[in-house]
Amino acid sequence: MPITVGQDNAKARKTLSVNGKSISYYSIPAATEAGFGDFSKLPAALKVVLENMLRFEDGGFSVSTDDIKAFAEWGANGGKNPREIAYRPARVLMQDFTGVPAVVDLAAMRDGIVGLKGSAAKINPLVPVDLVIDHSVMIDEFGNPRAFQMNVDREYERNMERYQFLKWGQNAFNNFRVVPPGTGICHQVNLEYLAQTVWTDVDQNGDEVAYPDTLVGTDSHTTMVNGAAVLGWGVGGIEAEAAMLGQPISMLIPEVIGFELTGQMVEGTTGTDLVLKVVEMLRAKGVVGKFVEFYGEGLDRLPLADRATIANMAPEYGATCGFFPIDDETLRYLRNTGRDEDRIALVEAYAKENGFWRGADYAPVYTDTLSLDMSSIVPAISGPKRPQDYVPLTNAKAAFRQEMEETFKRPMGKEVAVKGEDYTMESGKVVIASITSCTNTSNPYVMIGAGLVARKAAALGLDRKPWVKTSLAPGSQVVSAYLEAAGLQEDLDKVGFNLVGYGCTTCIGNSGPIQQEISEAIAEGDLVATSVLSGNRNFEGRISPDVRANYLASPPLVVAYALAGTMDIDLATDVIAQDKDGNDVYLKDIWPSTQEVADLVASTVTREAFQSKYADVFKGDEKWQAVETTDAETYDWPATSTYIQNPPYFQGMGHEPGTISNIENAKVLAVLGDMVTTDHISPAGSFATTTPAGQYLLERQVQPREFNSYGSRRGNHEIMMRGTFANIRIKNEMLDGVEGGYTKGPDGEQTSIYDASMAHQANGTPLVVFGGEQYGAGSSRDWAAKGTALLGVKAVIAESFERIHRSNLVGMGVIPFEFTAGDTRKSLGLTGEETVSISGLDTIQPLQEVPCSITFADGSVKEITLKCRIDTAPEIEYIEHGGVLHYVLRNLAKS
Repeated sequence: MPITVGQDNAKARKTLSVNGKSISYYSIPAATEAGFGDFSKLPAALKVVLENMLRFEDGGFSVSTDDIKAFAEWGANGGKNPREIAYRPARVLMQDFTGVPAVVDLAAMRDGIVGLKGSAAKINPLVPVDLVIDHSVMIDEFGNPRAFQMNVDREYERNMERYQFLKWGQNAFNNFRVVPPGTGICHQVNLEYLAQTVWTDVDQNGDEVAYPDTLVGTDSHTTMVNGAAVLGWGVGGIEAEAAMLGQPISMLIPEVIGFELTGQMVEGTTGTDLVLKVVEMLRAKGVVGKFVEFYGEGLDRLPLADRATIANMAPEYGATCGFFPIDDETLRYLRNTGRDEDRIALVEAYAKENGFWRGADYAPVYTDTLSLDMSSIVPAISGPKRPQDYVPLTNAKAAFRQEMEETFKRPMGKEVAVKGEDYTMESGKVVIASITSCTNTSNPYVMIGAGLVARKAAALGLDRKPWVKTSLAPGSQVVSAYLEAAGLQEDLDKVGFNLVGYGCTTCIGNSGPIQQEISEAIAEGDLVATSVLSGNRNFEGRISPDVRANYLASPPLVVAYALAGTMDIDLATDVIAQDKDGNDVYLKDIWPSTQEVADLVASTVTREAFQSKYADVFKGDEKWQAVETTDAETYDWPATSTYIQNPPYFQGMGHEPGTISNIENAKVLAVLGDMVTTDHISPAGSFATTTPAGQYLLERQVQPREFNSYGSRRGNHEIMMRGTFANIRIKNEMLDGVEGGYTKGPDGEQTSIYDASMAHQANGTPLVVFGGEQYGAGSSRDWAAKGTALLGVKAVIAESFERIHRSNLVGMGVIPFEFTAGDTRKSLGLTGEETVSISGLDTIQPLQEVPCSITFADGSVKEITLKCRIDTAPEIEYIEHGGVLHYVLRNLAKS
């Protein structure tokens, strides 16, 4: 399908000649000459957005000349001009946890448009969509040569219904491709193969047009590809669905923080150590809702793999994205990963011609800046609950003991016998050590480093401690290719890091069960067991229900901690273990030199390896090819499926939207604290038989062994709404000292969030949720908003919201509000016994302040003012329609 661009913007349209071929593009220098303004000092990240405006101006795409001129004003105003614009990314990236409900919604929209007397064929992605199945594999088996195949077999057993559905979607929808299971993690596949840095397509006039590669993804770590100068960030599944159906991303022209990197990394440090420091600095700086662009002479010595690691963790430092401009290193990476030589030539020519190139004279204007000398980086970890909790390795033991005393309030030294084993469990012992996640497995320097630590340790006779569950889950098959070429996979196997699958695994909570006797000992002693993973998220309750303290570390350090078996150690200086001759072994004895790592990377990470592994990326193995499905235009929803169900969003929907109503006499479903993440809100990980979701499955004769995870069942709203606000570590302040998804029902008695919601809805009572700062931080989990809406919550009132979740709430028809005038749930003394009414919504404008009346249990009333976080005019329409997909569906039905 050709792209549609603006018809009347010829002033900026030029032609570029590359390798004897002419191609059209939209020129930023030409726009300056045409009188739009001076854009020469804009950061490259913002020029990508500006080019988007030029390409769609005056073509019926809600882009005006004033929108373009606003970018010149941004530079003149010192990097600030928060004008609302309509942005259209080139493509959409999804993974299966968020992708399945998105395809479910598309299938339901086909039913819905038929119900509105429209054509099902109108529901199709208008931009390319790639869905990579990476979130489903779980680590049931580990530490042996059979682990990979057994985990893959179980993955297909558990997920066949989902895979049949996705394969139907691949056949039924245009512009929709599926990368099969066992290929890799979506962000790594995107970085190594899908991304082109400069995209090309044919426009409605039949001309080939070059433009910056851009995307949004249904996973917050979509930002990883910014390391290759591809502008992308995570959005909720709801917003992504709207984008793929032709709706623009409504956004404000962002501030851009410049992060200068100088110096170079020193011996013994890794890209992971660098990114953990960057996360700490940018969280302290405060960059939520902003772009971060990295610049400075330090980039000349920073491999793209390290850049991608930094870009990946933009959600952890709170930015919309962390962007690296195009330079020589970008071209080297594109070439080394097997991109076509004509494409590489186009990237260079386009970047230099259109002002995207980072050369020696690159000196843009930034809203604000900060700087880091990379020679100051030291080995580090982060934890035990947040990525920004940076801990230098030399302080790890003291920091852990302080956390035990202040956070976990448990004594050190308590030992509990493990049934049938000759060791005991105590707080601090590492029970999970996982090399996992796109963040680090995309980086050959740290992966080769981990392999060399394993090689040196195995040669000394060291092995993982027997209580440590070890795993290696690369982000792509290329990783296995170079580990095997270097002979390092054999060494990793010797210390327990056998291949367990190609997917996200531990990083998203698919760590699988630990040994039952160890789990029982942890519970018996109320111990603080720990995990160490090379991932990007370590929120409480995420990694394993048996683990309270989670630490992020580089892959080489993950191996070292598996050998040590405890966090209660100064890994940098203490004895890790004894070798086969009884001699003490220190970290320095098994740590590779920078040169050792670089030499192996140069000899084993080859262009040929990438070309070979990605040659048939959409074909899949025999298991995927054997998945059977239908070719029907609409989906035949299987009534007995516990994985895929037709959601209620569009059933009985009329042709016209409603109006926004005031909220009257709402009850409180939950009062939550600061930094309540989407991991707390959205169903994630495993669940027990005693939960509402577990009971639902038991009633349908599904045995606990087949429960799978919440993530794998995101296509069934009945399970997901039962798991919303049900995280085992969430704390509802309506209850004293109770963890988990509980609240008070209409009768005042403690019950599950789900059961209370159903009781309130049966009474016709609207619900609200109160929260603290950074409500909805973390992953772009659309079910955090979908579940909230299905539980009957009309408003969420918090001190502040993280960007993606706020947008998702609006997309599902739930209105976000922020306290004003210093009010908080604590200052107001909220207990959850209150009744809440909010007026002024029938005439609401973007970011308007409205009155709220809170009636307390004793009958007293307090009037406060809330800021309505419906941020833009289109979002008002979304709320009127009941959500963004309802808005799209009605418009498509009318067209």
